[in-house]
Amino acid sequence: MSFSNFAELNRRKQYSTRHFDMIPEELQDIIDEADLKMDEAFSFLKKEFSHIRAGKANPALVEGVKVEYYGSQTPLQQLANITVPEPRMLMVSPYDKSTLQDIEKAIMAAGLGLNPMNDGDFIRIPLPILTEERRTELVKVARDKAEQARISIRNTRRDANDEVKKTVEADSLPEDSKFEAEGEVQKITDNNIKKVDDYLSQKESEIMTV
Repeated sequence: MSFSNFAELNRRKQYSTRHFDMIPEELQDIIDEADLKMDEAFSFLKKEFSHIRAGKANPALVEGVKVEYYGSQTPLQQLANITVPEPRMLMVSPYDKSTLQDIEKAIMAAGLGLNPMNDGDFIRIPLPILTEERRTELVKVARDKAEQARISIRNTRRDANDEVKKTVEADSLPEDSKFEAEGEVQKITDNNIKKVDDYLSQKESEIMTV
C-alpha cells in the first residue's frame, strides 16, 4: 500500500462513525481497506468518464493520448498545454514545437473521431456536434464502464467478507462480530454503488444534452 493510501486509511479510521465497540480492530481494518478500494474504483470511473465526450470541450478528452516522443509513448498532457478557447474547441500548445506533427498524428489515430488542425504553432481541435446515434453509442460506453466499476466494488465486498470470515476463525472472535462486520461491508458497498449510479445518471444527461 502506498504512503498516500496508508494515510487515507488512517484518516478514515480516525473519523469513522462505525461501532468500534462492536467490531474488533482487526475486522475494522478489513472494512476500512475495502472502503478505500471501493473509493478507488469510483475514482477510476470518474477518470474514465472524463474521456467520454459530452457536449462541451474538455482537455481530459485528449490528455491521455499517447504520443511517440524520443522512442517512448508519452501522454499528451506531458508534452503540451491543453486549453479550451471556445466551447467546442480545444487548443494544444506543445512545449516543444518539433512535436507538432507527432501530436497531430497521435490525435488522429486515437479513435476519438477528431480532426486536428496544425497551424505551425498550435493544434486546434474543433469538436463537431454529436449526432443522436453517436450520443446513444456514448451512453452505452458510459453504462459499460459503470458496470465495470460495480463489478469491481462487488468483488471487493466478496474479498472483504472472505477475509472477515478467515480472521474470525483464525483469531477465535465472537460470531456476532462477523455479522456486524459483514453488515458494515454491505453498507459501504451500497454507498459506493449509489455513487456510481448517480454519477452515471449525471454523465448520461451531459451526453444527451444538445
